[in-house]
Amino acid sequence: MKKLFFLLIIILHTSVKSQNVLFVGNSLTYANNMPQIVEYIGKQNDVVIKTESICLPNYAIIDHINDGNLQKLLNKKQFNYILIQQGPSSQEEGRRMLVEDGVKMKALANKHQIQLGYFMVWPSLKYYFTFDKVIENHETAAKKNNALLFPVGKVWKAYNANKELENLYSFDNFHPSKTGSFLAALTIFHKLHPEKNLKELNFKDYSQWISNQASFQKMIQLISEKSN
Repeated sequence: MKKLFFLLIIILHTSVKSQNVLFVGNSLTYANNMPQIVEYIGKQNDVVIKTESICLPNYAIIDHINDGNLQKLLNKKQFNYILIQQGPSSQEEGRRMLVEDGVKMKALANKHQIQLGYFMVWPSLKYYFTFDKVIENHETAAKKNNALLFPVGKVWKAYNANKELENLYSFDNFHPSKTGSFLAALTIFHKLHPEKNLKELNFKDYSQWISNQASFQKMIQLISEKSN
């Protein structure tokens, strides 16, 4: 009887174990409290996800490495994932930063036994013509550094081709609207938990971020297609 009791405790402890995700980026990540949306989606799907963020305006990956706050946090707390994000990085300099600064992030992640991931973003409407390079450079950096790729930008581009859907951009045509942040959060959640069937999500549970059901269903379709 005692053995059964302790076995149940072990099973219960395992089932409620959380994923600890650290977001390292800038305002494209912290807009609309996107990491908290990831937590919420997890809760709605019986998954415990705890997030923490080190995100500052206009920061690139190298800025986080240089200011030392990331290293201090990693010495104090344990995470399962570090998701790094900087600007669109469509030009050659941006590509170099994604790759070379990613090497430094990978070494830091390995030191703390954490899985590194790239949060692929999107360009502003002004520079929308650079979108293919944004996607290509993030894919290259993730491959070279043996990191996970969270293809938010790829899903964003496919969704945005449908002009009748809810707008992903906020008033400045660069930062995400609430719907844009929800798309990012749902794409990240799906990468973390591909075993969860997004088609089973209840639209009403997410209406604070997306109010049009057709937009919601299209988003789910594209995330399922583009995240493989």
